[in-house]
Amino acid sequence: MGKFCFVIHPLSFEDVARYEPGAAGKGRPIVSKILEWMPSYAAAHVTGVRAPDGRETEGWFVAAPLLPQQMLDLPREEVYARIVRAIEIGAQLGAQIAGLGAFSGVVGDGGVTISQRASIPVTTGNSLTIAAGVESFFRGAAEMGVDPATATAVVIGATGSIGAACVRMIALRVREIVLVARNETRLRKFHETIADELPCPSSYTTALSAAVRRGDMILTATSSTQEIVEPGDLKAGAVVCELSLPHDVSRRVALERPDVLVLEGGNMRVPGEPRIMRVREPGREFDLGLPPGTALACMSETMTLALEERFESYTLGRGIDLERVLEIERLAKRAGFELADLRAFDLAITPEQLAKTRAAAAARRAVAS
Repeated sequence: MGKFCFVIHPLSFEDVARYEPGAAGKGRPIVSKILEWMPSYAAAHVTGVRAPDGRETEGWFVAAPLLPQQMLDLPREEVYARIVRAIEIGAQLGAQIAGLGAFSGVVGDGGVTISQRASIPVTTGNSLTIAAGVESFFRGAAEMGVDPATATAVVIGATGSIGAACVRMIALRVREIVLVARNETRLRKFHETIADELPCPSSYTTALSAAVRRGDMILTATSSTQEIVEPGDLKAGAVVCELSLPHDVSRRVALERPDVLVLEGGNMRVPGEPRIMRVREPGREFDLGLPPGTALACMSETMTLALEERFESYTLGRGIDLERVLEIERLAKRAGFELADLRAFDLAITPEQLAKTRAAAAARRAVAS
């Protein structure tokens, strides 16, 4: 049986309290300072992951307890050391492959240096994140009655490893595509490289709000630590798929724009009867902030590779091989992974909510016309 470990870290102060209940109620400056010196540790033991053909895997979530901004602000070597130490803890427990979660796969060179320093193969999980994200993107469009063939798609974070691959896949099915990123020089060069390859008209801009206002379908894949999509930016009936954590879309959208569908694009249902139990408090479940039996796509890639006994550094660096995206998608489906139920802002989206969103979109369009 192949075994894995996956590096996790808190994305918010709420996550800190969920990972370590003893932190609840403590001041944020104190919590931040504690995290700076807190060593990596085994947080949870994962069992019960079973493919339809009977193959099983088990693994460990190992915490490198830094917040996203700390991952970006602290000396890179210090952050690398914390992540590599987390992987070594997993390896000592028996893991044969490691996955990098959230900013642990973003910091520096996208896992390349970490892979070179770790004793077991490492993957960022970005390949399955892309496959699941694009599938979620078009599922959201179908739920809202948006025809991709007549839609303008906007990809925010288009020059990143995930965003760049999503651009190529989304462009196959939409009327036009707009690429958005912060660095204009890098964005312009990227667009010049791929524009002739894309099967639909394309453009690029650093003016995020203006681009979002054009979008019928918007996908976010940034490494921002701040909310960047605001309620006033969105068209009536727009679909927004988030592949980024922390969230790119302001939570005000949920309150102020009932006509817009926002969904988390990277959640998958794990096959079998997965159990995630705390290591330090035996018998207690570990709360990932996801529904039972659900994992992020990057976690699911790591589990899939363990089930396949493919102990290799599958996805690393800034460039993503689309053939690998398609391969890991096939392997994950064979292992029984599938898209999870729709969620937005950490809550489930019910059929009743979808119906209300469609109705609100129709009403807003009617008023506008």
